[in-house]
Formats: sequence, C-alpha cells, structure tokens
Amino acid sequence: MQRLQRWLLEGDGHGSGPAVAWLFQKLLALTQAIAFASLAVQVAPLLGSRGILPWAPFATLLHDQHVSQLNAPSVLRFATSDGALVGLAWMGVALALLAMFGVLPRLMLGLGGLLYLSFITAGRDFFTFQWDAMLLECTLLALFLPTDRPARWIHVLFRVLLFKLYFESGIAKWSSQLGDWKSGSAMTLYYETAPIPTWLAYVMHHLPAAWHHLESWATLVLELGVPLLIFGPRWPKRIALAAFSFFQLADLLTANYGFFCYLSLALGVFLLDDRDLPFSRPRNPPKRWEHPALLVGIMSIYLFLSAIAVWPMLAPKAMPEWARAVRRAEAPFWAVNVFHLFGSITTMRIEPRIQTLENGTWVTHPLRYEPGPPDRAPPFVAPHQPRLDFQLWFYGLRPRGQPPEYVDGLLEQLCRDPAAIQKLFPDPLAEKPDAVRINFARYTFATSEEHAQTGAYWHVQELGVGPQLHCAELR
Repeated sequence: MQRLQRWLLEGDGHGSGPAVAWLFQKLLALTQAIAFASLAVQVAPLLGSRGILPWAPFATLLHDQHVSQLNAPSVLRFATSDGALVGLAWMGVALALLAMFGVLPRLMLGLGGLLYLSFITAGRDFFTFQWDAMLLECTLLALFLPTDRPARWIHVLFRVLLFKLYFESGIAKWSSQLGDWKSGSAMTLYYETAPIPTWLAYVMHHLPAAWHHLESWATLVLELGVPLLIFGPRWPKRIALAAFSFFQLADLLTANYGFFCYLSLALGVFLLDDRDLPFSRPRNPPKRWEHPALLVGIMSIYLFLSAIAVWPMLAPKAMPEWARAVRRAEAPFWAVNVFHLFGSITTMRIEPRIQTLENGTWVTHPLRYEPGPPDRAPPFVAPHQPRLDFQLWFYGLRPRGQPPEYVDGLLEQLCRDPAAIQKLFPDPLAEKPDAVRINFARYTFATSEEHAQTGAYWHVQELGVGPQLHCAELR
C-alpha cells in the first residue's frame, strides 16, 4: 500500500509534476477565456430572443415537460434574457482569467466548466463540436490537478485523454467505409473540403498527389502508432510530443478549428518532465484526502467511462443494454467523450448559400468566413469559431435532406428581423425581403494559373435551390 501511495502521490522524482501541471493550468484557463470570448460576440444572434435558435422558449419547454437537470444540465434555465446570455459569456471570460492569474484556479476553472456546459445544453446544434467536448473533459480532470506537489495519477489520466484524442481518431480513419485513408486519397481532397480552410490550404492543395498520399498514410501512423509512445519513458514521449505538435501546427496553418489545435497543443505538455521546463514549483506534502483507494477509484471510473464511450465505435452490435444506459446517463454532462475527427473525407464541397429576393432579383449574402465570393481568400479565423459558418458546412454534406432546425430559424429571422442577425454577415441585409432561400453550389479550388490570371481562389458551380420561404407568410 505504501508503494502504491508513493507512486500515486509522489512518483520517483522525475516525470511531469507541479511545473507541468502549473503550465497546463494556465494554458487551459487561456483556452477557456478564448472559448467564452468567441461565444460572447455571437451568442445573441445565435441563441438570443431574436436569434436563430432562441434559448428562452426551449428553456420553457424543458420546464413544462419536466426535463430534469440530469438530462439537460444548464444554469441558464434561470437566465434566459439576451443580457443574461451575453453577460454570462463574458463572466466565463472573467472566471478563466482569474484562474489564469492564480485566483483559486481550480475553483474558477470548475465554475467556468459548469457555465460552458450550460451553454452547450442551451446551444444545441451550435455546440456539436468535439473540441467543446474536449474542453469540458480537460476541465473535469483539471479539478484534480494540483500545481504545488506531485500527483502522478492525474497526470496519467491526462495522458490517457491525449491517447484517446489521437488513437480514437486513427481508429475512425482506419475503419472508414470509403477506405480513403488506407488508399492515400483522403488528403487529396481534405484541403479543398475542410470546413473553413485558410489560404495556405489553397497552396497545399496544389502539391503533387504523391505528397498527399504520403500525408494520408503518415496521418494513420501518427494517430495509430505514435500514441503508443505516450506511456513510454522520457525520450519516446519527447518524440511523440514533437510529432503531435507538428501535426497540430500544420492544422493551425491550413484550417480553422476554433480552439481545438491550441488545446491539443496544451495537452502535449504532459509529455514533458518538470526538468524540461525552465522553472519549478514548490512541493508540499500530499493532502490527507488523497487516499490511494480513492484515487484508484477515480481512475477506474474515468477509464471505465472512456471504454463505454468508445464501445460503439469498436463493436456497436456487441454493446449490451447496460452499457448503453450508462452512456445515456453520462452523455448530457460531456464529461468523458470519444474523438473521431475526420473518419472519412467528403468528396465534394457543397456550400449552402443564403439568398434574399429583393425587387425581383435574388441577392446572395455570404457569411463572414465561408468561401463566399470566388476571389475572397480563405481566411485565418481561429481561435475564434464562427459557429453558424461552421455548422452550415455540415448541412452541405447532406443538402437534400430535411433542413435542420437552425436552417429554418435562419430563414425565418432573415424575413422577420434581419437586423438581429446582421453581425453574422459582412454586408447589409435587406430590411424587408420578399423571400429567402438556400441556394446550393459546389466549390472547387481554382488552378494556380487561373488564380494568377483572375485572382479567383474558387470555381463555383450552381447546383440548385433548397429550402425557400416567402416572407409575406410571416408578416
């Protein structure tokens, strides 16, 4: 028992310890602040009373149907006004900054995590991203992370999370029904079809096909092989850190995934030793509550829930009902998640374009960060995440199906109250359009020669009209 206690609480004098924990805590707090700030500037047009998916009527529905906090956890049930939504988003920024500057950091991070979970429940379709889940999972583990003493057990769990992030994504790619990662074809399409590419993605897209095949196979090696080094000694962990960091920096330069790449880079610090950092932290005796049996119990619960979460990916037909029940009970809290980023690459980029009928003419209104006009350079947006722009990319994957609720809400607001969502668009919206609709178009990158001659980054091919709404029906 003494040997177990020494391993859990003190380690062997090496490995990640207080200095690594202190650094990660600062980086996590900074990521929380960025996530809340990105939300604060768009929460009103997304979830406000005049927004696309208003939160207040949905909160009333939850109350009327007696949906418990266990099934839809959110402190925002008691704060549904526009001012409350915006104010609480900025409060999340303040809590994160307090944590970053050392004011009761674990408490501030915990309160921030509770508030972020509340926005996830309220935001519905606008919070379906895996990095939202990863932020909450990191925050949960950070509640147990001391920065003034060693605690090997919680550092091991952070490495497990890092392992899950890459290995589960690798499993999804290896299992792709398209076989695009195994064949090497995935990366020939990735840069062109990624949700919000940068202009460097345009450059990368035009590299030789042989390079893209190499990228595809290297990604499989990085996600399925390199994660095994996470649990090795010092030098293998350094090799893994270098590989993961290069991978995330490449993602940062070619695509906009909100704060995902930044948080993934932050998780990599758990592959460092305290002696790798140019500073140290004080070491205090372990707290009395940290009994080995309790710590083993926490570790066992986390590993068990992680196994339950990934089970549907590995063997969905073999998952028993009790495991499904456990997953259903835990899922609303987003505490332990599964990661399957880009299990397969879409073969076509279909953009849902927003149009209004004004004086007999259909006018296209591009969002701020979608491809939009052919000569507009793909932007750098991250770590800000424009949630409507990003979510419409998912709609473009299945353009002929039933439009999701947020698409209907967008069209209605364009008719009823365009001023309420104007900040999502760079150009003025029509005050009283006759009709609104979604028009689908296929976007492909222009060749380098065409770009040099015309300045265009994209070819645009019209595909047809989707949902349409006559505004007179709402007035």
